[in-house]
Amino acid sequence: MSKKIIIKIAFLFTILLMTGCQKDDFTFGSIDAPANLKVTAEIVGKTTDTPYGDGSGTVKFAATADNVISYKYVYSDGSSDNAPNGKITKRFTKTGVNTYTVTVIAFGKGGSASNTTIDVEVQSDFSDEQAVQLLTGGASKKWYWAAGEPGHLGVGQNDGDAEKNFYANYYQAGAFEKAASPNSSCLYDNVLTFSLDGDQLKFQLDNGGATFFNKDFASVAGTALTEDMCVAYNPGGAKNVSLSPSESVIMANPKHAEQTRGTTMNFADNGFMGYYIGQSSYEIISITATRMVVRAVMGGNPALAWYHIFSTTPPNQNSGPDFTNLVWSDEFNTDGAPDAAKWVYDLGRGDNGWGNNEKQNYTNAASNIIVQGGFLKITAKKETSGGAEYSSARLKSDGKYSFKYGKVEVRAKLPSGGGTWPAIWMLGQNYATKTWPACGEIDIMEHVGNSLNLVHGTFHYPGRSGGNANTASKTIPNVSTEFHIYKTVWSAESIKIYADDVLIHTLVNDGSLPFNSDFFLILNVAMGGNMGGNIDAAFTQSTMEIDYVRVYQ
Repeated sequence: MSKKIIIKIAFLFTILLMTGCQKDDFTFGSIDAPANLKVTAEIVGKTTDTPYGDGSGTVKFAATADNVISYKYVYSDGSSDNAPNGKITKRFTKTGVNTYTVTVIAFGKGGSASNTTIDVEVQSDFSDEQAVQLLTGGASKKWYWAAGEPGHLGVGQNDGDAEKNFYANYYQAGAFEKAASPNSSCLYDNVLTFSLDGDQLKFQLDNGGATFFNKDFASVAGTALTEDMCVAYNPGGAKNVSLSPSESVIMANPKHAEQTRGTTMNFADNGFMGYYIGQSSYEIISITATRMVVRAVMGGNPALAWYHIFSTTPPNQNSGPDFTNLVWSDEFNTDGAPDAAKWVYDLGRGDNGWGNNEKQNYTNAASNIIVQGGFLKITAKKETSGGAEYSSARLKSDGKYSFKYGKVEVRAKLPSGGGTWPAIWMLGQNYATKTWPACGEIDIMEHVGNSLNLVHGTFHYPGRSGGNANTASKTIPNVSTEFHIYKTVWSAESIKIYADDVLIHTLVNDGSLPFNSDFFLILNVAMGGNMGGNIDAAFTQSTMEIDYVRVYQ
């Protein structure tokens, strides 16, 4: 028999018991501390031949008392469980035969409480020293969301279907999908540290101050949500972690040895691995020195299992194809009209304000568009005569230059004023035969003067166009007073839109989308319309200045 290790931990509880001349509390009624507190412990698998149980380390506790509302169990490792009905099953995982002192607290009305302790001597044969080594590197190791890997966050069914219950068959996030919105991007700020304190495995989550919450658990953070969202929330300090054999539905699968490692991590004190789903136990599906996949059944919804993929490499939003060969550009170094070998104009008001109820008339007049001092300047102006109340310009490489896949960089300073609507965008060159949105549209940058500094990145395609476009936005400081680089990185696998290397939006590209043929470039400043909104009555003119346009492949 393994050597016994006797562990005794003394707990100090200060309990105010109101007796004797105690007055009645007319809010709660008579306050009587719970009395006759009794606790029993059943060691699973205990027989005359196995006095310390079946090696699982499992103990079933049951507490009873008079005048009680709820119970709490506090264990030797500092973790605890709430047990409203007094019953709890606890798995002790320290290898060998160990004695644990368990404190049971019974809570009554008005915060009154009583407590008692019980010792249990139980054997655990489970250990996974290799998992501990891989998690910690033998001391301490940092883990991050594998944000660039499709499926790094996903959900699937949790039932007896052995063909589908071991992977995220319902939903898998695309690469950097959650970075596309400030409502979810906090997820990728997570740093998860596993470390060893003696022989105790510990975990600490550094979330940068915000936690990505499943909407069903928003009350934990003191709010209410209609969708999953980042919420200010402190996950607390280091948590103790115990390992136990998996008891998930996967273990009943004929091929479970190929589908899961079979080890579960149990985090004390409500610990969680970055995405809050009301669960503190995570099954290790697979783990190497640099990559880990875990599975957790959603709290309150046992029909769903969430999957997380982590890496020891911090997420890099700029990862992907490295387009470094400059194939086309305009540096705007020659004063005068834009280079006719590279650009043409859209002119006039368009049908119904270019289809968006815009108010401007596009011209090629120098007062609206000119290259001057190393910059292309597109100026929107209020007019005092003529047919249109405002004038501006729209420049495009249609018929002059188009391309498929690559990196586009445009360094620009945006106009200001309510009603201005500047855009840097791309349209499918086949628009004459495939009417919009079938030709596809990539909006690298759109800005609305009525929402200063909020930069939008958008994709239009069949099923997602106009007001239903696939869009995201982020606040970029000083867009109208400073130059910023607006960029897209476009490949057969994805399209990513940035402002100064801040990821605005990502689209997972595939053959079903119209983003796999030649596109041309468009630069313009619109006024008003469906997106530009109300025009400031005091507006007279404002200019978008562009330092350069560069295409790399």
